[in-house]
Amino acid sequence: MQGFTMIDLIILIVYLAAVLFAGLHFAKKDMKGKEYFKGDGTVPWWVTSVSIFATLLSPISFLSLAGNSYAGTWIMWFAQLGMLLAIPLTIRFFLPIYSKLDIDTAYHYLELRFGSKGLRVLGAVMFIIYQVGRMSIIMYLPCMVLGSLTGISVNLLIIIMGVIAIIYSYTGGLKSVLWTDFIQGSVLLIGVTFALVYLLAHIDGGVGAVYGVLANGEKFLAPDQPIFNPNILKDSVFIMIVGAGFNTMGSYVSSQDIVQRFTTTTDRKKLNKMMLANGALSIFIATVFYLIGTGLYVFYQQNALPPAAEQDQIFASYIAFELPVGITGILLAAIYAASQSTLSTGLNAVASSWTLDIQARLSKKELSFESQTKIGQYVSLAVGVFAIIVSMVLANGGVKSAYEWFNGFMGLVLGILIGMFILGAFTKLANTFGAVVAFVAATGVMVYIKYFVSAEAVSIWAYSIISIGVSLVVGIPASFLWGKLAGDVSEPGEHTTIYGEKE
Repeated sequence: MQGFTMIDLIILIVYLAAVLFAGLHFAKKDMKGKEYFKGDGTVPWWVTSVSIFATLLSPISFLSLAGNSYAGTWIMWFAQLGMLLAIPLTIRFFLPIYSKLDIDTAYHYLELRFGSKGLRVLGAVMFIIYQVGRMSIIMYLPCMVLGSLTGISVNLLIIIMGVIAIIYSYTGGLKSVLWTDFIQGSVLLIGVTFALVYLLAHIDGGVGAVYGVLANGEKFLAPDQPIFNPNILKDSVFIMIVGAGFNTMGSYVSSQDIVQRFTTTTDRKKLNKMMLANGALSIFIATVFYLIGTGLYVFYQQNALPPAAEQDQIFASYIAFELPVGITGILLAAIYAASQSTLSTGLNAVASSWTLDIQARLSKKELSFESQTKIGQYVSLAVGVFAIIVSMVLANGGVKSAYEWFNGFMGLVLGILIGMFILGAFTKLANTFGAVVAFVAATGVMVYIKYFVSAEAVSIWAYSIISIGVSLVVGIPASFLWGKLAGDVSEPGEHTTIYGEKE
């Protein structure tokens, strides 16, 4: 067990320097306004697809997927199959709308559909709260793990990660973020696939031993795990797939960090290719992680456990103590890369949403492209510094319970937002009043369920379904009544609903 060596440290440093160089290389001088937030149209669809993949796969997933399989079963793997629902729905219903409207941000759609600057600002504020909290946690957790394995100060790891992401997000805008995401996502895919092959080669019995553990039911599904429960509010494999599908669709449709990738082109064929490639990559890498977890379960029945062998650190510990010198540095860099790509994406998405959704909507005069760019750069800098500070507070304070509460709160945000998008896209009747009432009702119901109803009574996988249902059940009648009482005869704008979108 050699652990993290000087050679691995050098590789980690060289890798981080290379990422920074790449980000600066792809930065375009004199990038102004929407080009800073939407790219310059030169980024290939396959680069953007890998960027979406890298954004959705946070380092928390990197560490926890293998840990879940190692310590338990493959039950959570079925959540990845939600992609098979989310991707076709997004391609069929929302990408045609977004491409025809040529939206600037996710929340630009709300203004175009409901004719309300207020709804656009509301959506942006919700996203920014969610994203700032997510960035802080995504910096904090992996750095804690890497710090314990490498002996490097956690605070130093957080600062380095934050500073590098801030530099290329600030200077290069979305184009730099997309290309560096592509590099980081590629390193992650190649490195993790290599780790699986290496692990299987060093297990007595190899692939057959892992397959035997899965085939005898020991690690795939628990015997008492229901495939389908007639009460769809309770846990089952079915509700996990469907619920995860709507959760993922919520990210694709209403989360600016993902929708921002869709704004890089209005070409429907390219958008569809992005989605399909992203789905294939996501299901592939999740399967690899779960095979690694089961492989580690078999491996450590045959070999002594490494130091720091807690569930969520088991894969990182294997990387540090079992892989060859040099490969360890590359794989730990991949964990760091997963954090950094998510962080840089978040910075640019928050900057674009603040500038285009909030600052431009509330400003009394129209902002020039130069002003938009400067505001975006200052926001990415300020938010990056704030996220670094919050991450360091999390890493050095006894705030575990606060972290868990806030992480749970963040999980509600996109589930509530997606209800407004579906209400707008799937009904012609919905108006601004109905959308606001639906938002308030969905927020109240979901906060109550999250914090006052047990997980046994209502599965977390049913949250998005409940939120969408409440939005439709409340929003449609409220819109109808407001239309009658207030004489609101407003019609949805062209291309803002699914009707008439068939080609």
